[in-house]
Amino acid sequence: MALHITGDDAADELLTNDPLALLIGMLLDQQIAMETAFAGPLKIQQRTGSLDAAALASFDPDALTAVFKETPAVHRFPGSMAARVQSLCQALVDDWGGDAAALWTRPAADGTAPDGPTVLKRLKALPGFGEQKAKIFLALLGKQYGFSGAGWREASAPYGEDGSFRSVADIVSPESLTKVREHKRAMKAAAKG
Repeated sequence: MALHITGDDAADELLTNDPLALLIGMLLDQQIAMETAFAGPLKIQQRTGSLDAAALASFDPDALTAVFKETPAVHRFPGSMAARVQSLCQALVDDWGGDAAALWTRPAADGTAPDGPTVLKRLKALPGFGEQKAKIFLALLGKQYGFSGAGWREASAPYGEDGSFRSVADIVSPESLTKVREHKRAMKAAAKG
């Protein structure tokens, strides 16, 4: 299934075809618009010439920060987010052979296909992925990326709910983006009130 998150065909194609791009987009989805966050991996690829975990992990930190600062910026906090992307990529290199998809495709210790709780645990172990971000990403994998591990909906609750409009996992069209934005506004208003 092709992803339609950013409104930019090239950025969405990269997210659809490159698991690392999708993972980095999720990492960047913090204190900026979702479309901007998920368009970030394409900017990184275009500016560095690569979207490879090992290459990004070993990239000069100051040079990567400069890449993040170029106009239009990858993120409103270029220094800290460049460092987070490098930490994420280093963890992928160290623990997953640089393969982001291994998080949800590598068999569990008993040789079985990974289930939802296993993938959630793996995601939560990544730098920059807390409980909520890990659950949203798991829901995105299940709803739009073909992950069908047992229990993924339960492990990603409430984001895995069928028919919900809570997060990026639910964006499949401009209309669904509007519904997700409305939900987020309502949640912020409820938190303030």
